[in-house]
Amino acid sequence: MLIRKPSDVLPSEITPEPVWRARRDWIARAAAGAAALSMPVWATRAATGPQGGELAPLPGTPDRQFAIMDKPTSYEDVTSYNNFYEFGVDKDDPARHAKALRTRPWTVTVEGEVQKPRTFDIDALLKLAPQEDRTYRMRCVEGWSMVIPWVGYPLSALLRQVEPTGNARFVEFVSVAQRDTMPGLRYPVVEWPYTEGLRLDEAMHPLTLLTFGLYGKVLPNQNGAPLRIVVPWKYGFKSAKSLVTIRLTEKMPVSAWMKAAPNEYGFYANVNPNVPHPRWSQATERRIGEDGIFSPKRKTLMFNGYEQVASLYTGMDLRANY
Repeated sequence: MLIRKPSDVLPSEITPEPVWRARRDWIARAAAGAAALSMPVWATRAATGPQGGELAPLPGTPDRQFAIMDKPTSYEDVTSYNNFYEFGVDKDDPARHAKALRTRPWTVTVEGEVQKPRTFDIDALLKLAPQEDRTYRMRCVEGWSMVIPWVGYPLSALLRQVEPTGNARFVEFVSVAQRDTMPGLRYPVVEWPYTEGLRLDEAMHPLTLLTFGLYGKVLPNQNGAPLRIVVPWKYGFKSAKSLVTIRLTEKMPVSAWMKAAPNEYGFYANVNPNVPHPRWSQATERRIGEDGIFSPKRKTLMFNGYEQVASLYTGMDLRANY
C-alpha cells in the first residue's frame, strides 16, 4: 500500500472543503452511477455544443494589444477538464452532462444602477461590438492553469450601452439555473444560482472580456455557453459562466463562494503568489496538458502576469483584500 506524504500531493488534487463536503453528501445519497471520488485523467472527450450538436464557427480578429507568447492548451483539454459545478463536482462531469443545457432562446438582463436597463437577446449581443480573438492565461485556485484563445469583446462595450449611474460601483453576475438540465443544482455545493462580482473599474477594464467562443467556435456548453465573463488576472471562479443577469450595484455583492467559504474565497480573488490559500500554496502552478501530472511547476505571476491591471489596486492591502 502506497502512503503519500503531504509533500507528494499536488495542489490540483486538493479539493476545496465546501466541494468535498457536498461531494460526500452527493455520493452518500446516490445509487449506481455516482460520480467517482478520484481526480479524473485529462480526457479527450469531444466538446459539447447546444443540445449536443455541432459547434458553429465564431471567428474573431486577433487582438495584438493583449497578445501573449504562451503555447495554447489543446482544445481537447480546454473542453474536457472543467469546473462547472452545476453539472457535477468532478472535472469531467461538465463535458458528460452539459449537452442538455438549453442555450436558445437566451436573453441577458442588465439592470440596477443604470439609466437604460435593457434585456438583450443573445444574437443582439453577438452583434453589439466586433469580435476579438484573445489568448489569455487562466488559472484555477487549485494550482492548475490553461492558456485559452477566447473570442469576445470588452464587457465595457455592453455596460456603456446601459449607462451606469453615478451610484454604480460594482457589477454582479448571475448564472442560469436550469434545474431540469443541471444535476448539480440538487446539491448544496454553493447557494444557487451561481453569483459573482467585480468592482466597476475592474469590469470596465479592456482585459475583461464578454466571451462567446473559444478556438474560433462558439462556446461549448461545458465552458459556459452561450456567453460568460473572462477575467484573466483573477482565479477562474471569478469568470462567471452562462450568464442571464448583469446587475450594477452601489454595494459590494456577496458572491456564491464568499457565502460558502468566506475564510477561503474573498471578493477580489486576484492571482497573488504571496497570499497562500488556507490549505495550500499559490506560489506555483501546473499547466494542464504539459506532460500530465509530471509537468514541471511554474512560478505563479502576480496578477497572472497582467501588469496592466496593477494600478487598479494602488494603495490596497492585497493580503486583507484577497
